[in-house]
Amino acid sequence: MDRDHAQKSVNESRNGVLALCLTFFIWGVAPAYWKLLETIPSFEIILHRMVWSLFFLLPFFWREKQRAEFMSICTQPKTMGSLLITTSLLSVNWFIYVWAINHKHILEASMGYYINPLVNVLLGMIFLKERLSRLQVLSVLFAFAGVLNLSISYGVLPWIALSLALTFGFYGLIRKVITVQPVTGLTIETAIVCLPAIAILVYLSANGSGGFQVSAPGMGVLLMGTGLVTAVPLVLFTVGARRVHLTTVGFLQYLAPSISFLLAIFVYGEPFTRPMLVTFILIWVALIIYSMDSILVYRSAGIHGDKQSG
Repeated sequence: MDRDHAQKSVNESRNGVLALCLTFFIWGVAPAYWKLLETIPSFEIILHRMVWSLFFLLPFFWREKQRAEFMSICTQPKTMGSLLITTSLLSVNWFIYVWAINHKHILEASMGYYINPLVNVLLGMIFLKERLSRLQVLSVLFAFAGVLNLSISYGVLPWIALSLALTFGFYGLIRKVITVQPVTGLTIETAIVCLPAIAILVYLSANGSGGFQVSAPGMGVLLMGTGLVTAVPLVLFTVGARRVHLTTVGFLQYLAPSISFLLAIFVYGEPFTRPMLVTFILIWVALIIYSMDSILVYRSAGIHGDKQSG
């Protein structure tokens, strides 16, 4: 029995890692998909993404447990208010991300998701009173030095990277506090904006300026596919995250911005200047230090757990 249980645990972990790798691969190559839609205004793309995400999320959501959670949340004004805020943050994040990709700023967008874990650490310290270790403080200082270097070199803050990191950081912070299941939460968030989004899309269509009317053949299918690009990796992430340790999730999450980083340079030919190289090196050093700290914390927890169980 113990042997069967151990084998089942190994299989679960392996499947979890595969699901997460596929998740971060999809997120990493997503810029190539959004590039196909660059003739459509970013605002309209986000409207389609919200509507079609809800459409594709419903089959995953339509289970008894999640329906019960949905009904329970709808009767909690405080939680619904929090989800209204996360909906706004998510909408802004998606808009900036798509706009950045279709205006040749994939490098800066990838930078935003590199520094997002460090922003999470800062937000945890400020709002959840979490104490930072020395290594975490050092990693945040390296990331800050990277942002400062780019700001001084170009005379302007890397607003795309900072906006993406901050909006997603606050989004994650609020979602952590209200503890709503990922699929349920995103279903509610997309449902909140679905009716206004449909109304605007119908208006654009009636005026003959919508993406379905003025775009090239096949663009309508791509706009519908924005829901799949959103829903599929989210479901894969929830499947994978339940089966592996949080440290593993932390390491694998860097796959997505790394793939986008390579796409920006080698596929789309975005300029990679010396100041940007210095900034990325500082951020990568920050992430290495942050990851080392995560490993030490995980190992320490494992050792203490073994002693207590002994």
